[in-house]
Amino acid sequence: MHAQMLGADLLKGAIDGHIHACPHINGRSVSVFDAVRHAASVGMRAIGLMDNFANSSGHAALAMRELGSLGVEVFGGLIMEPPAGGVSAEAVKIALAYGYGAGTGARFISLPTHHTRNIARQERRSPTYVEACLEIPERGELPGDLPNILDLVAEHDVVLNTGHVSGREAVRLTEVARTRGVKRILVPSSYYTPDEVGELARLGAFTEHSFFFASHATQAGLMHVDSEKHMAAPITAPRMLELIRAAKPERCVLSSDCGVYLLPPPHEGLREFLLLLESCGLGRQDIRRMVADNPASLFKIGSG
Repeated sequence: MHAQMLGADLLKGAIDGHIHACPHINGRSVSVFDAVRHAASVGMRAIGLMDNFANSSGHAALAMRELGSLGVEVFGGLIMEPPAGGVSAEAVKIALAYGYGAGTGARFISLPTHHTRNIARQERRSPTYVEACLEIPERGELPGDLPNILDLVAEHDVVLNTGHVSGREAVRLTEVARTRGVKRILVPSSYYTPDEVGELARLGAFTEHSFFFASHATQAGLMHVDSEKHMAAPITAPRMLELIRAAKPERCVLSSDCGVYLLPPPHEGLREFLLLLESCGLGRQDIRRMVADNPASLFKIGSG
């Protein structure tokens, strides 16, 4: 990417906490090492690796060992999909300690992104499949290992990502997580209502909005966790702005969610996304807050 491209300056100091550069069953546009080098070339501060099949902390630790001199902080974490160990306190304990020593473990723990009943129903999976997926109840105890997992997240002061649950479930989970001492919460919010994102913000969570959902990748069926191909409903940039304003930029994070072969490399996808939002009326100060300041605070970037 050339420095003179419009919006290139928006990437200086940016943090993209949602990159899919790890190995996958879909084609990737970049490797982990490519993503780090690209981020360094445009002056980004950090990138976060996500992986539906494994704890990505190992990939992040390897990238930091090999390319740390480039000045880009690389972090990873665990999405609790079945191939990565599922919704398991033991899998979380391993992720939090996984790497090359102190400071290289998981920076986030995420609920499943596809093995939730919310997504399984949208994908029209079988009743047996849906029944085996996670759902957050409206009241009462959280299921399975979740209470212990929330305690581990609180103890290690890492980010709880609510995954792809419904808006109602995300609000309940955030309420419970807060009572158990979880301080850092990130909620992927593309499909939520303004009232839901407003409530999440009032509860102290950050809402996340990603380029993938405004991109042409939503027009193709993709394999995310198995051989079935599914499409994601597109979200327009004006709708994203409505949600951002409902939560307020102080409680929002922007990311690319790039890495799939259909999309540009993550650094370029992020540039296009930020330029799109600016063209739709989002001010540069707010963009800077959401792509640099907020994720730095959330993920403890540069804090040692």
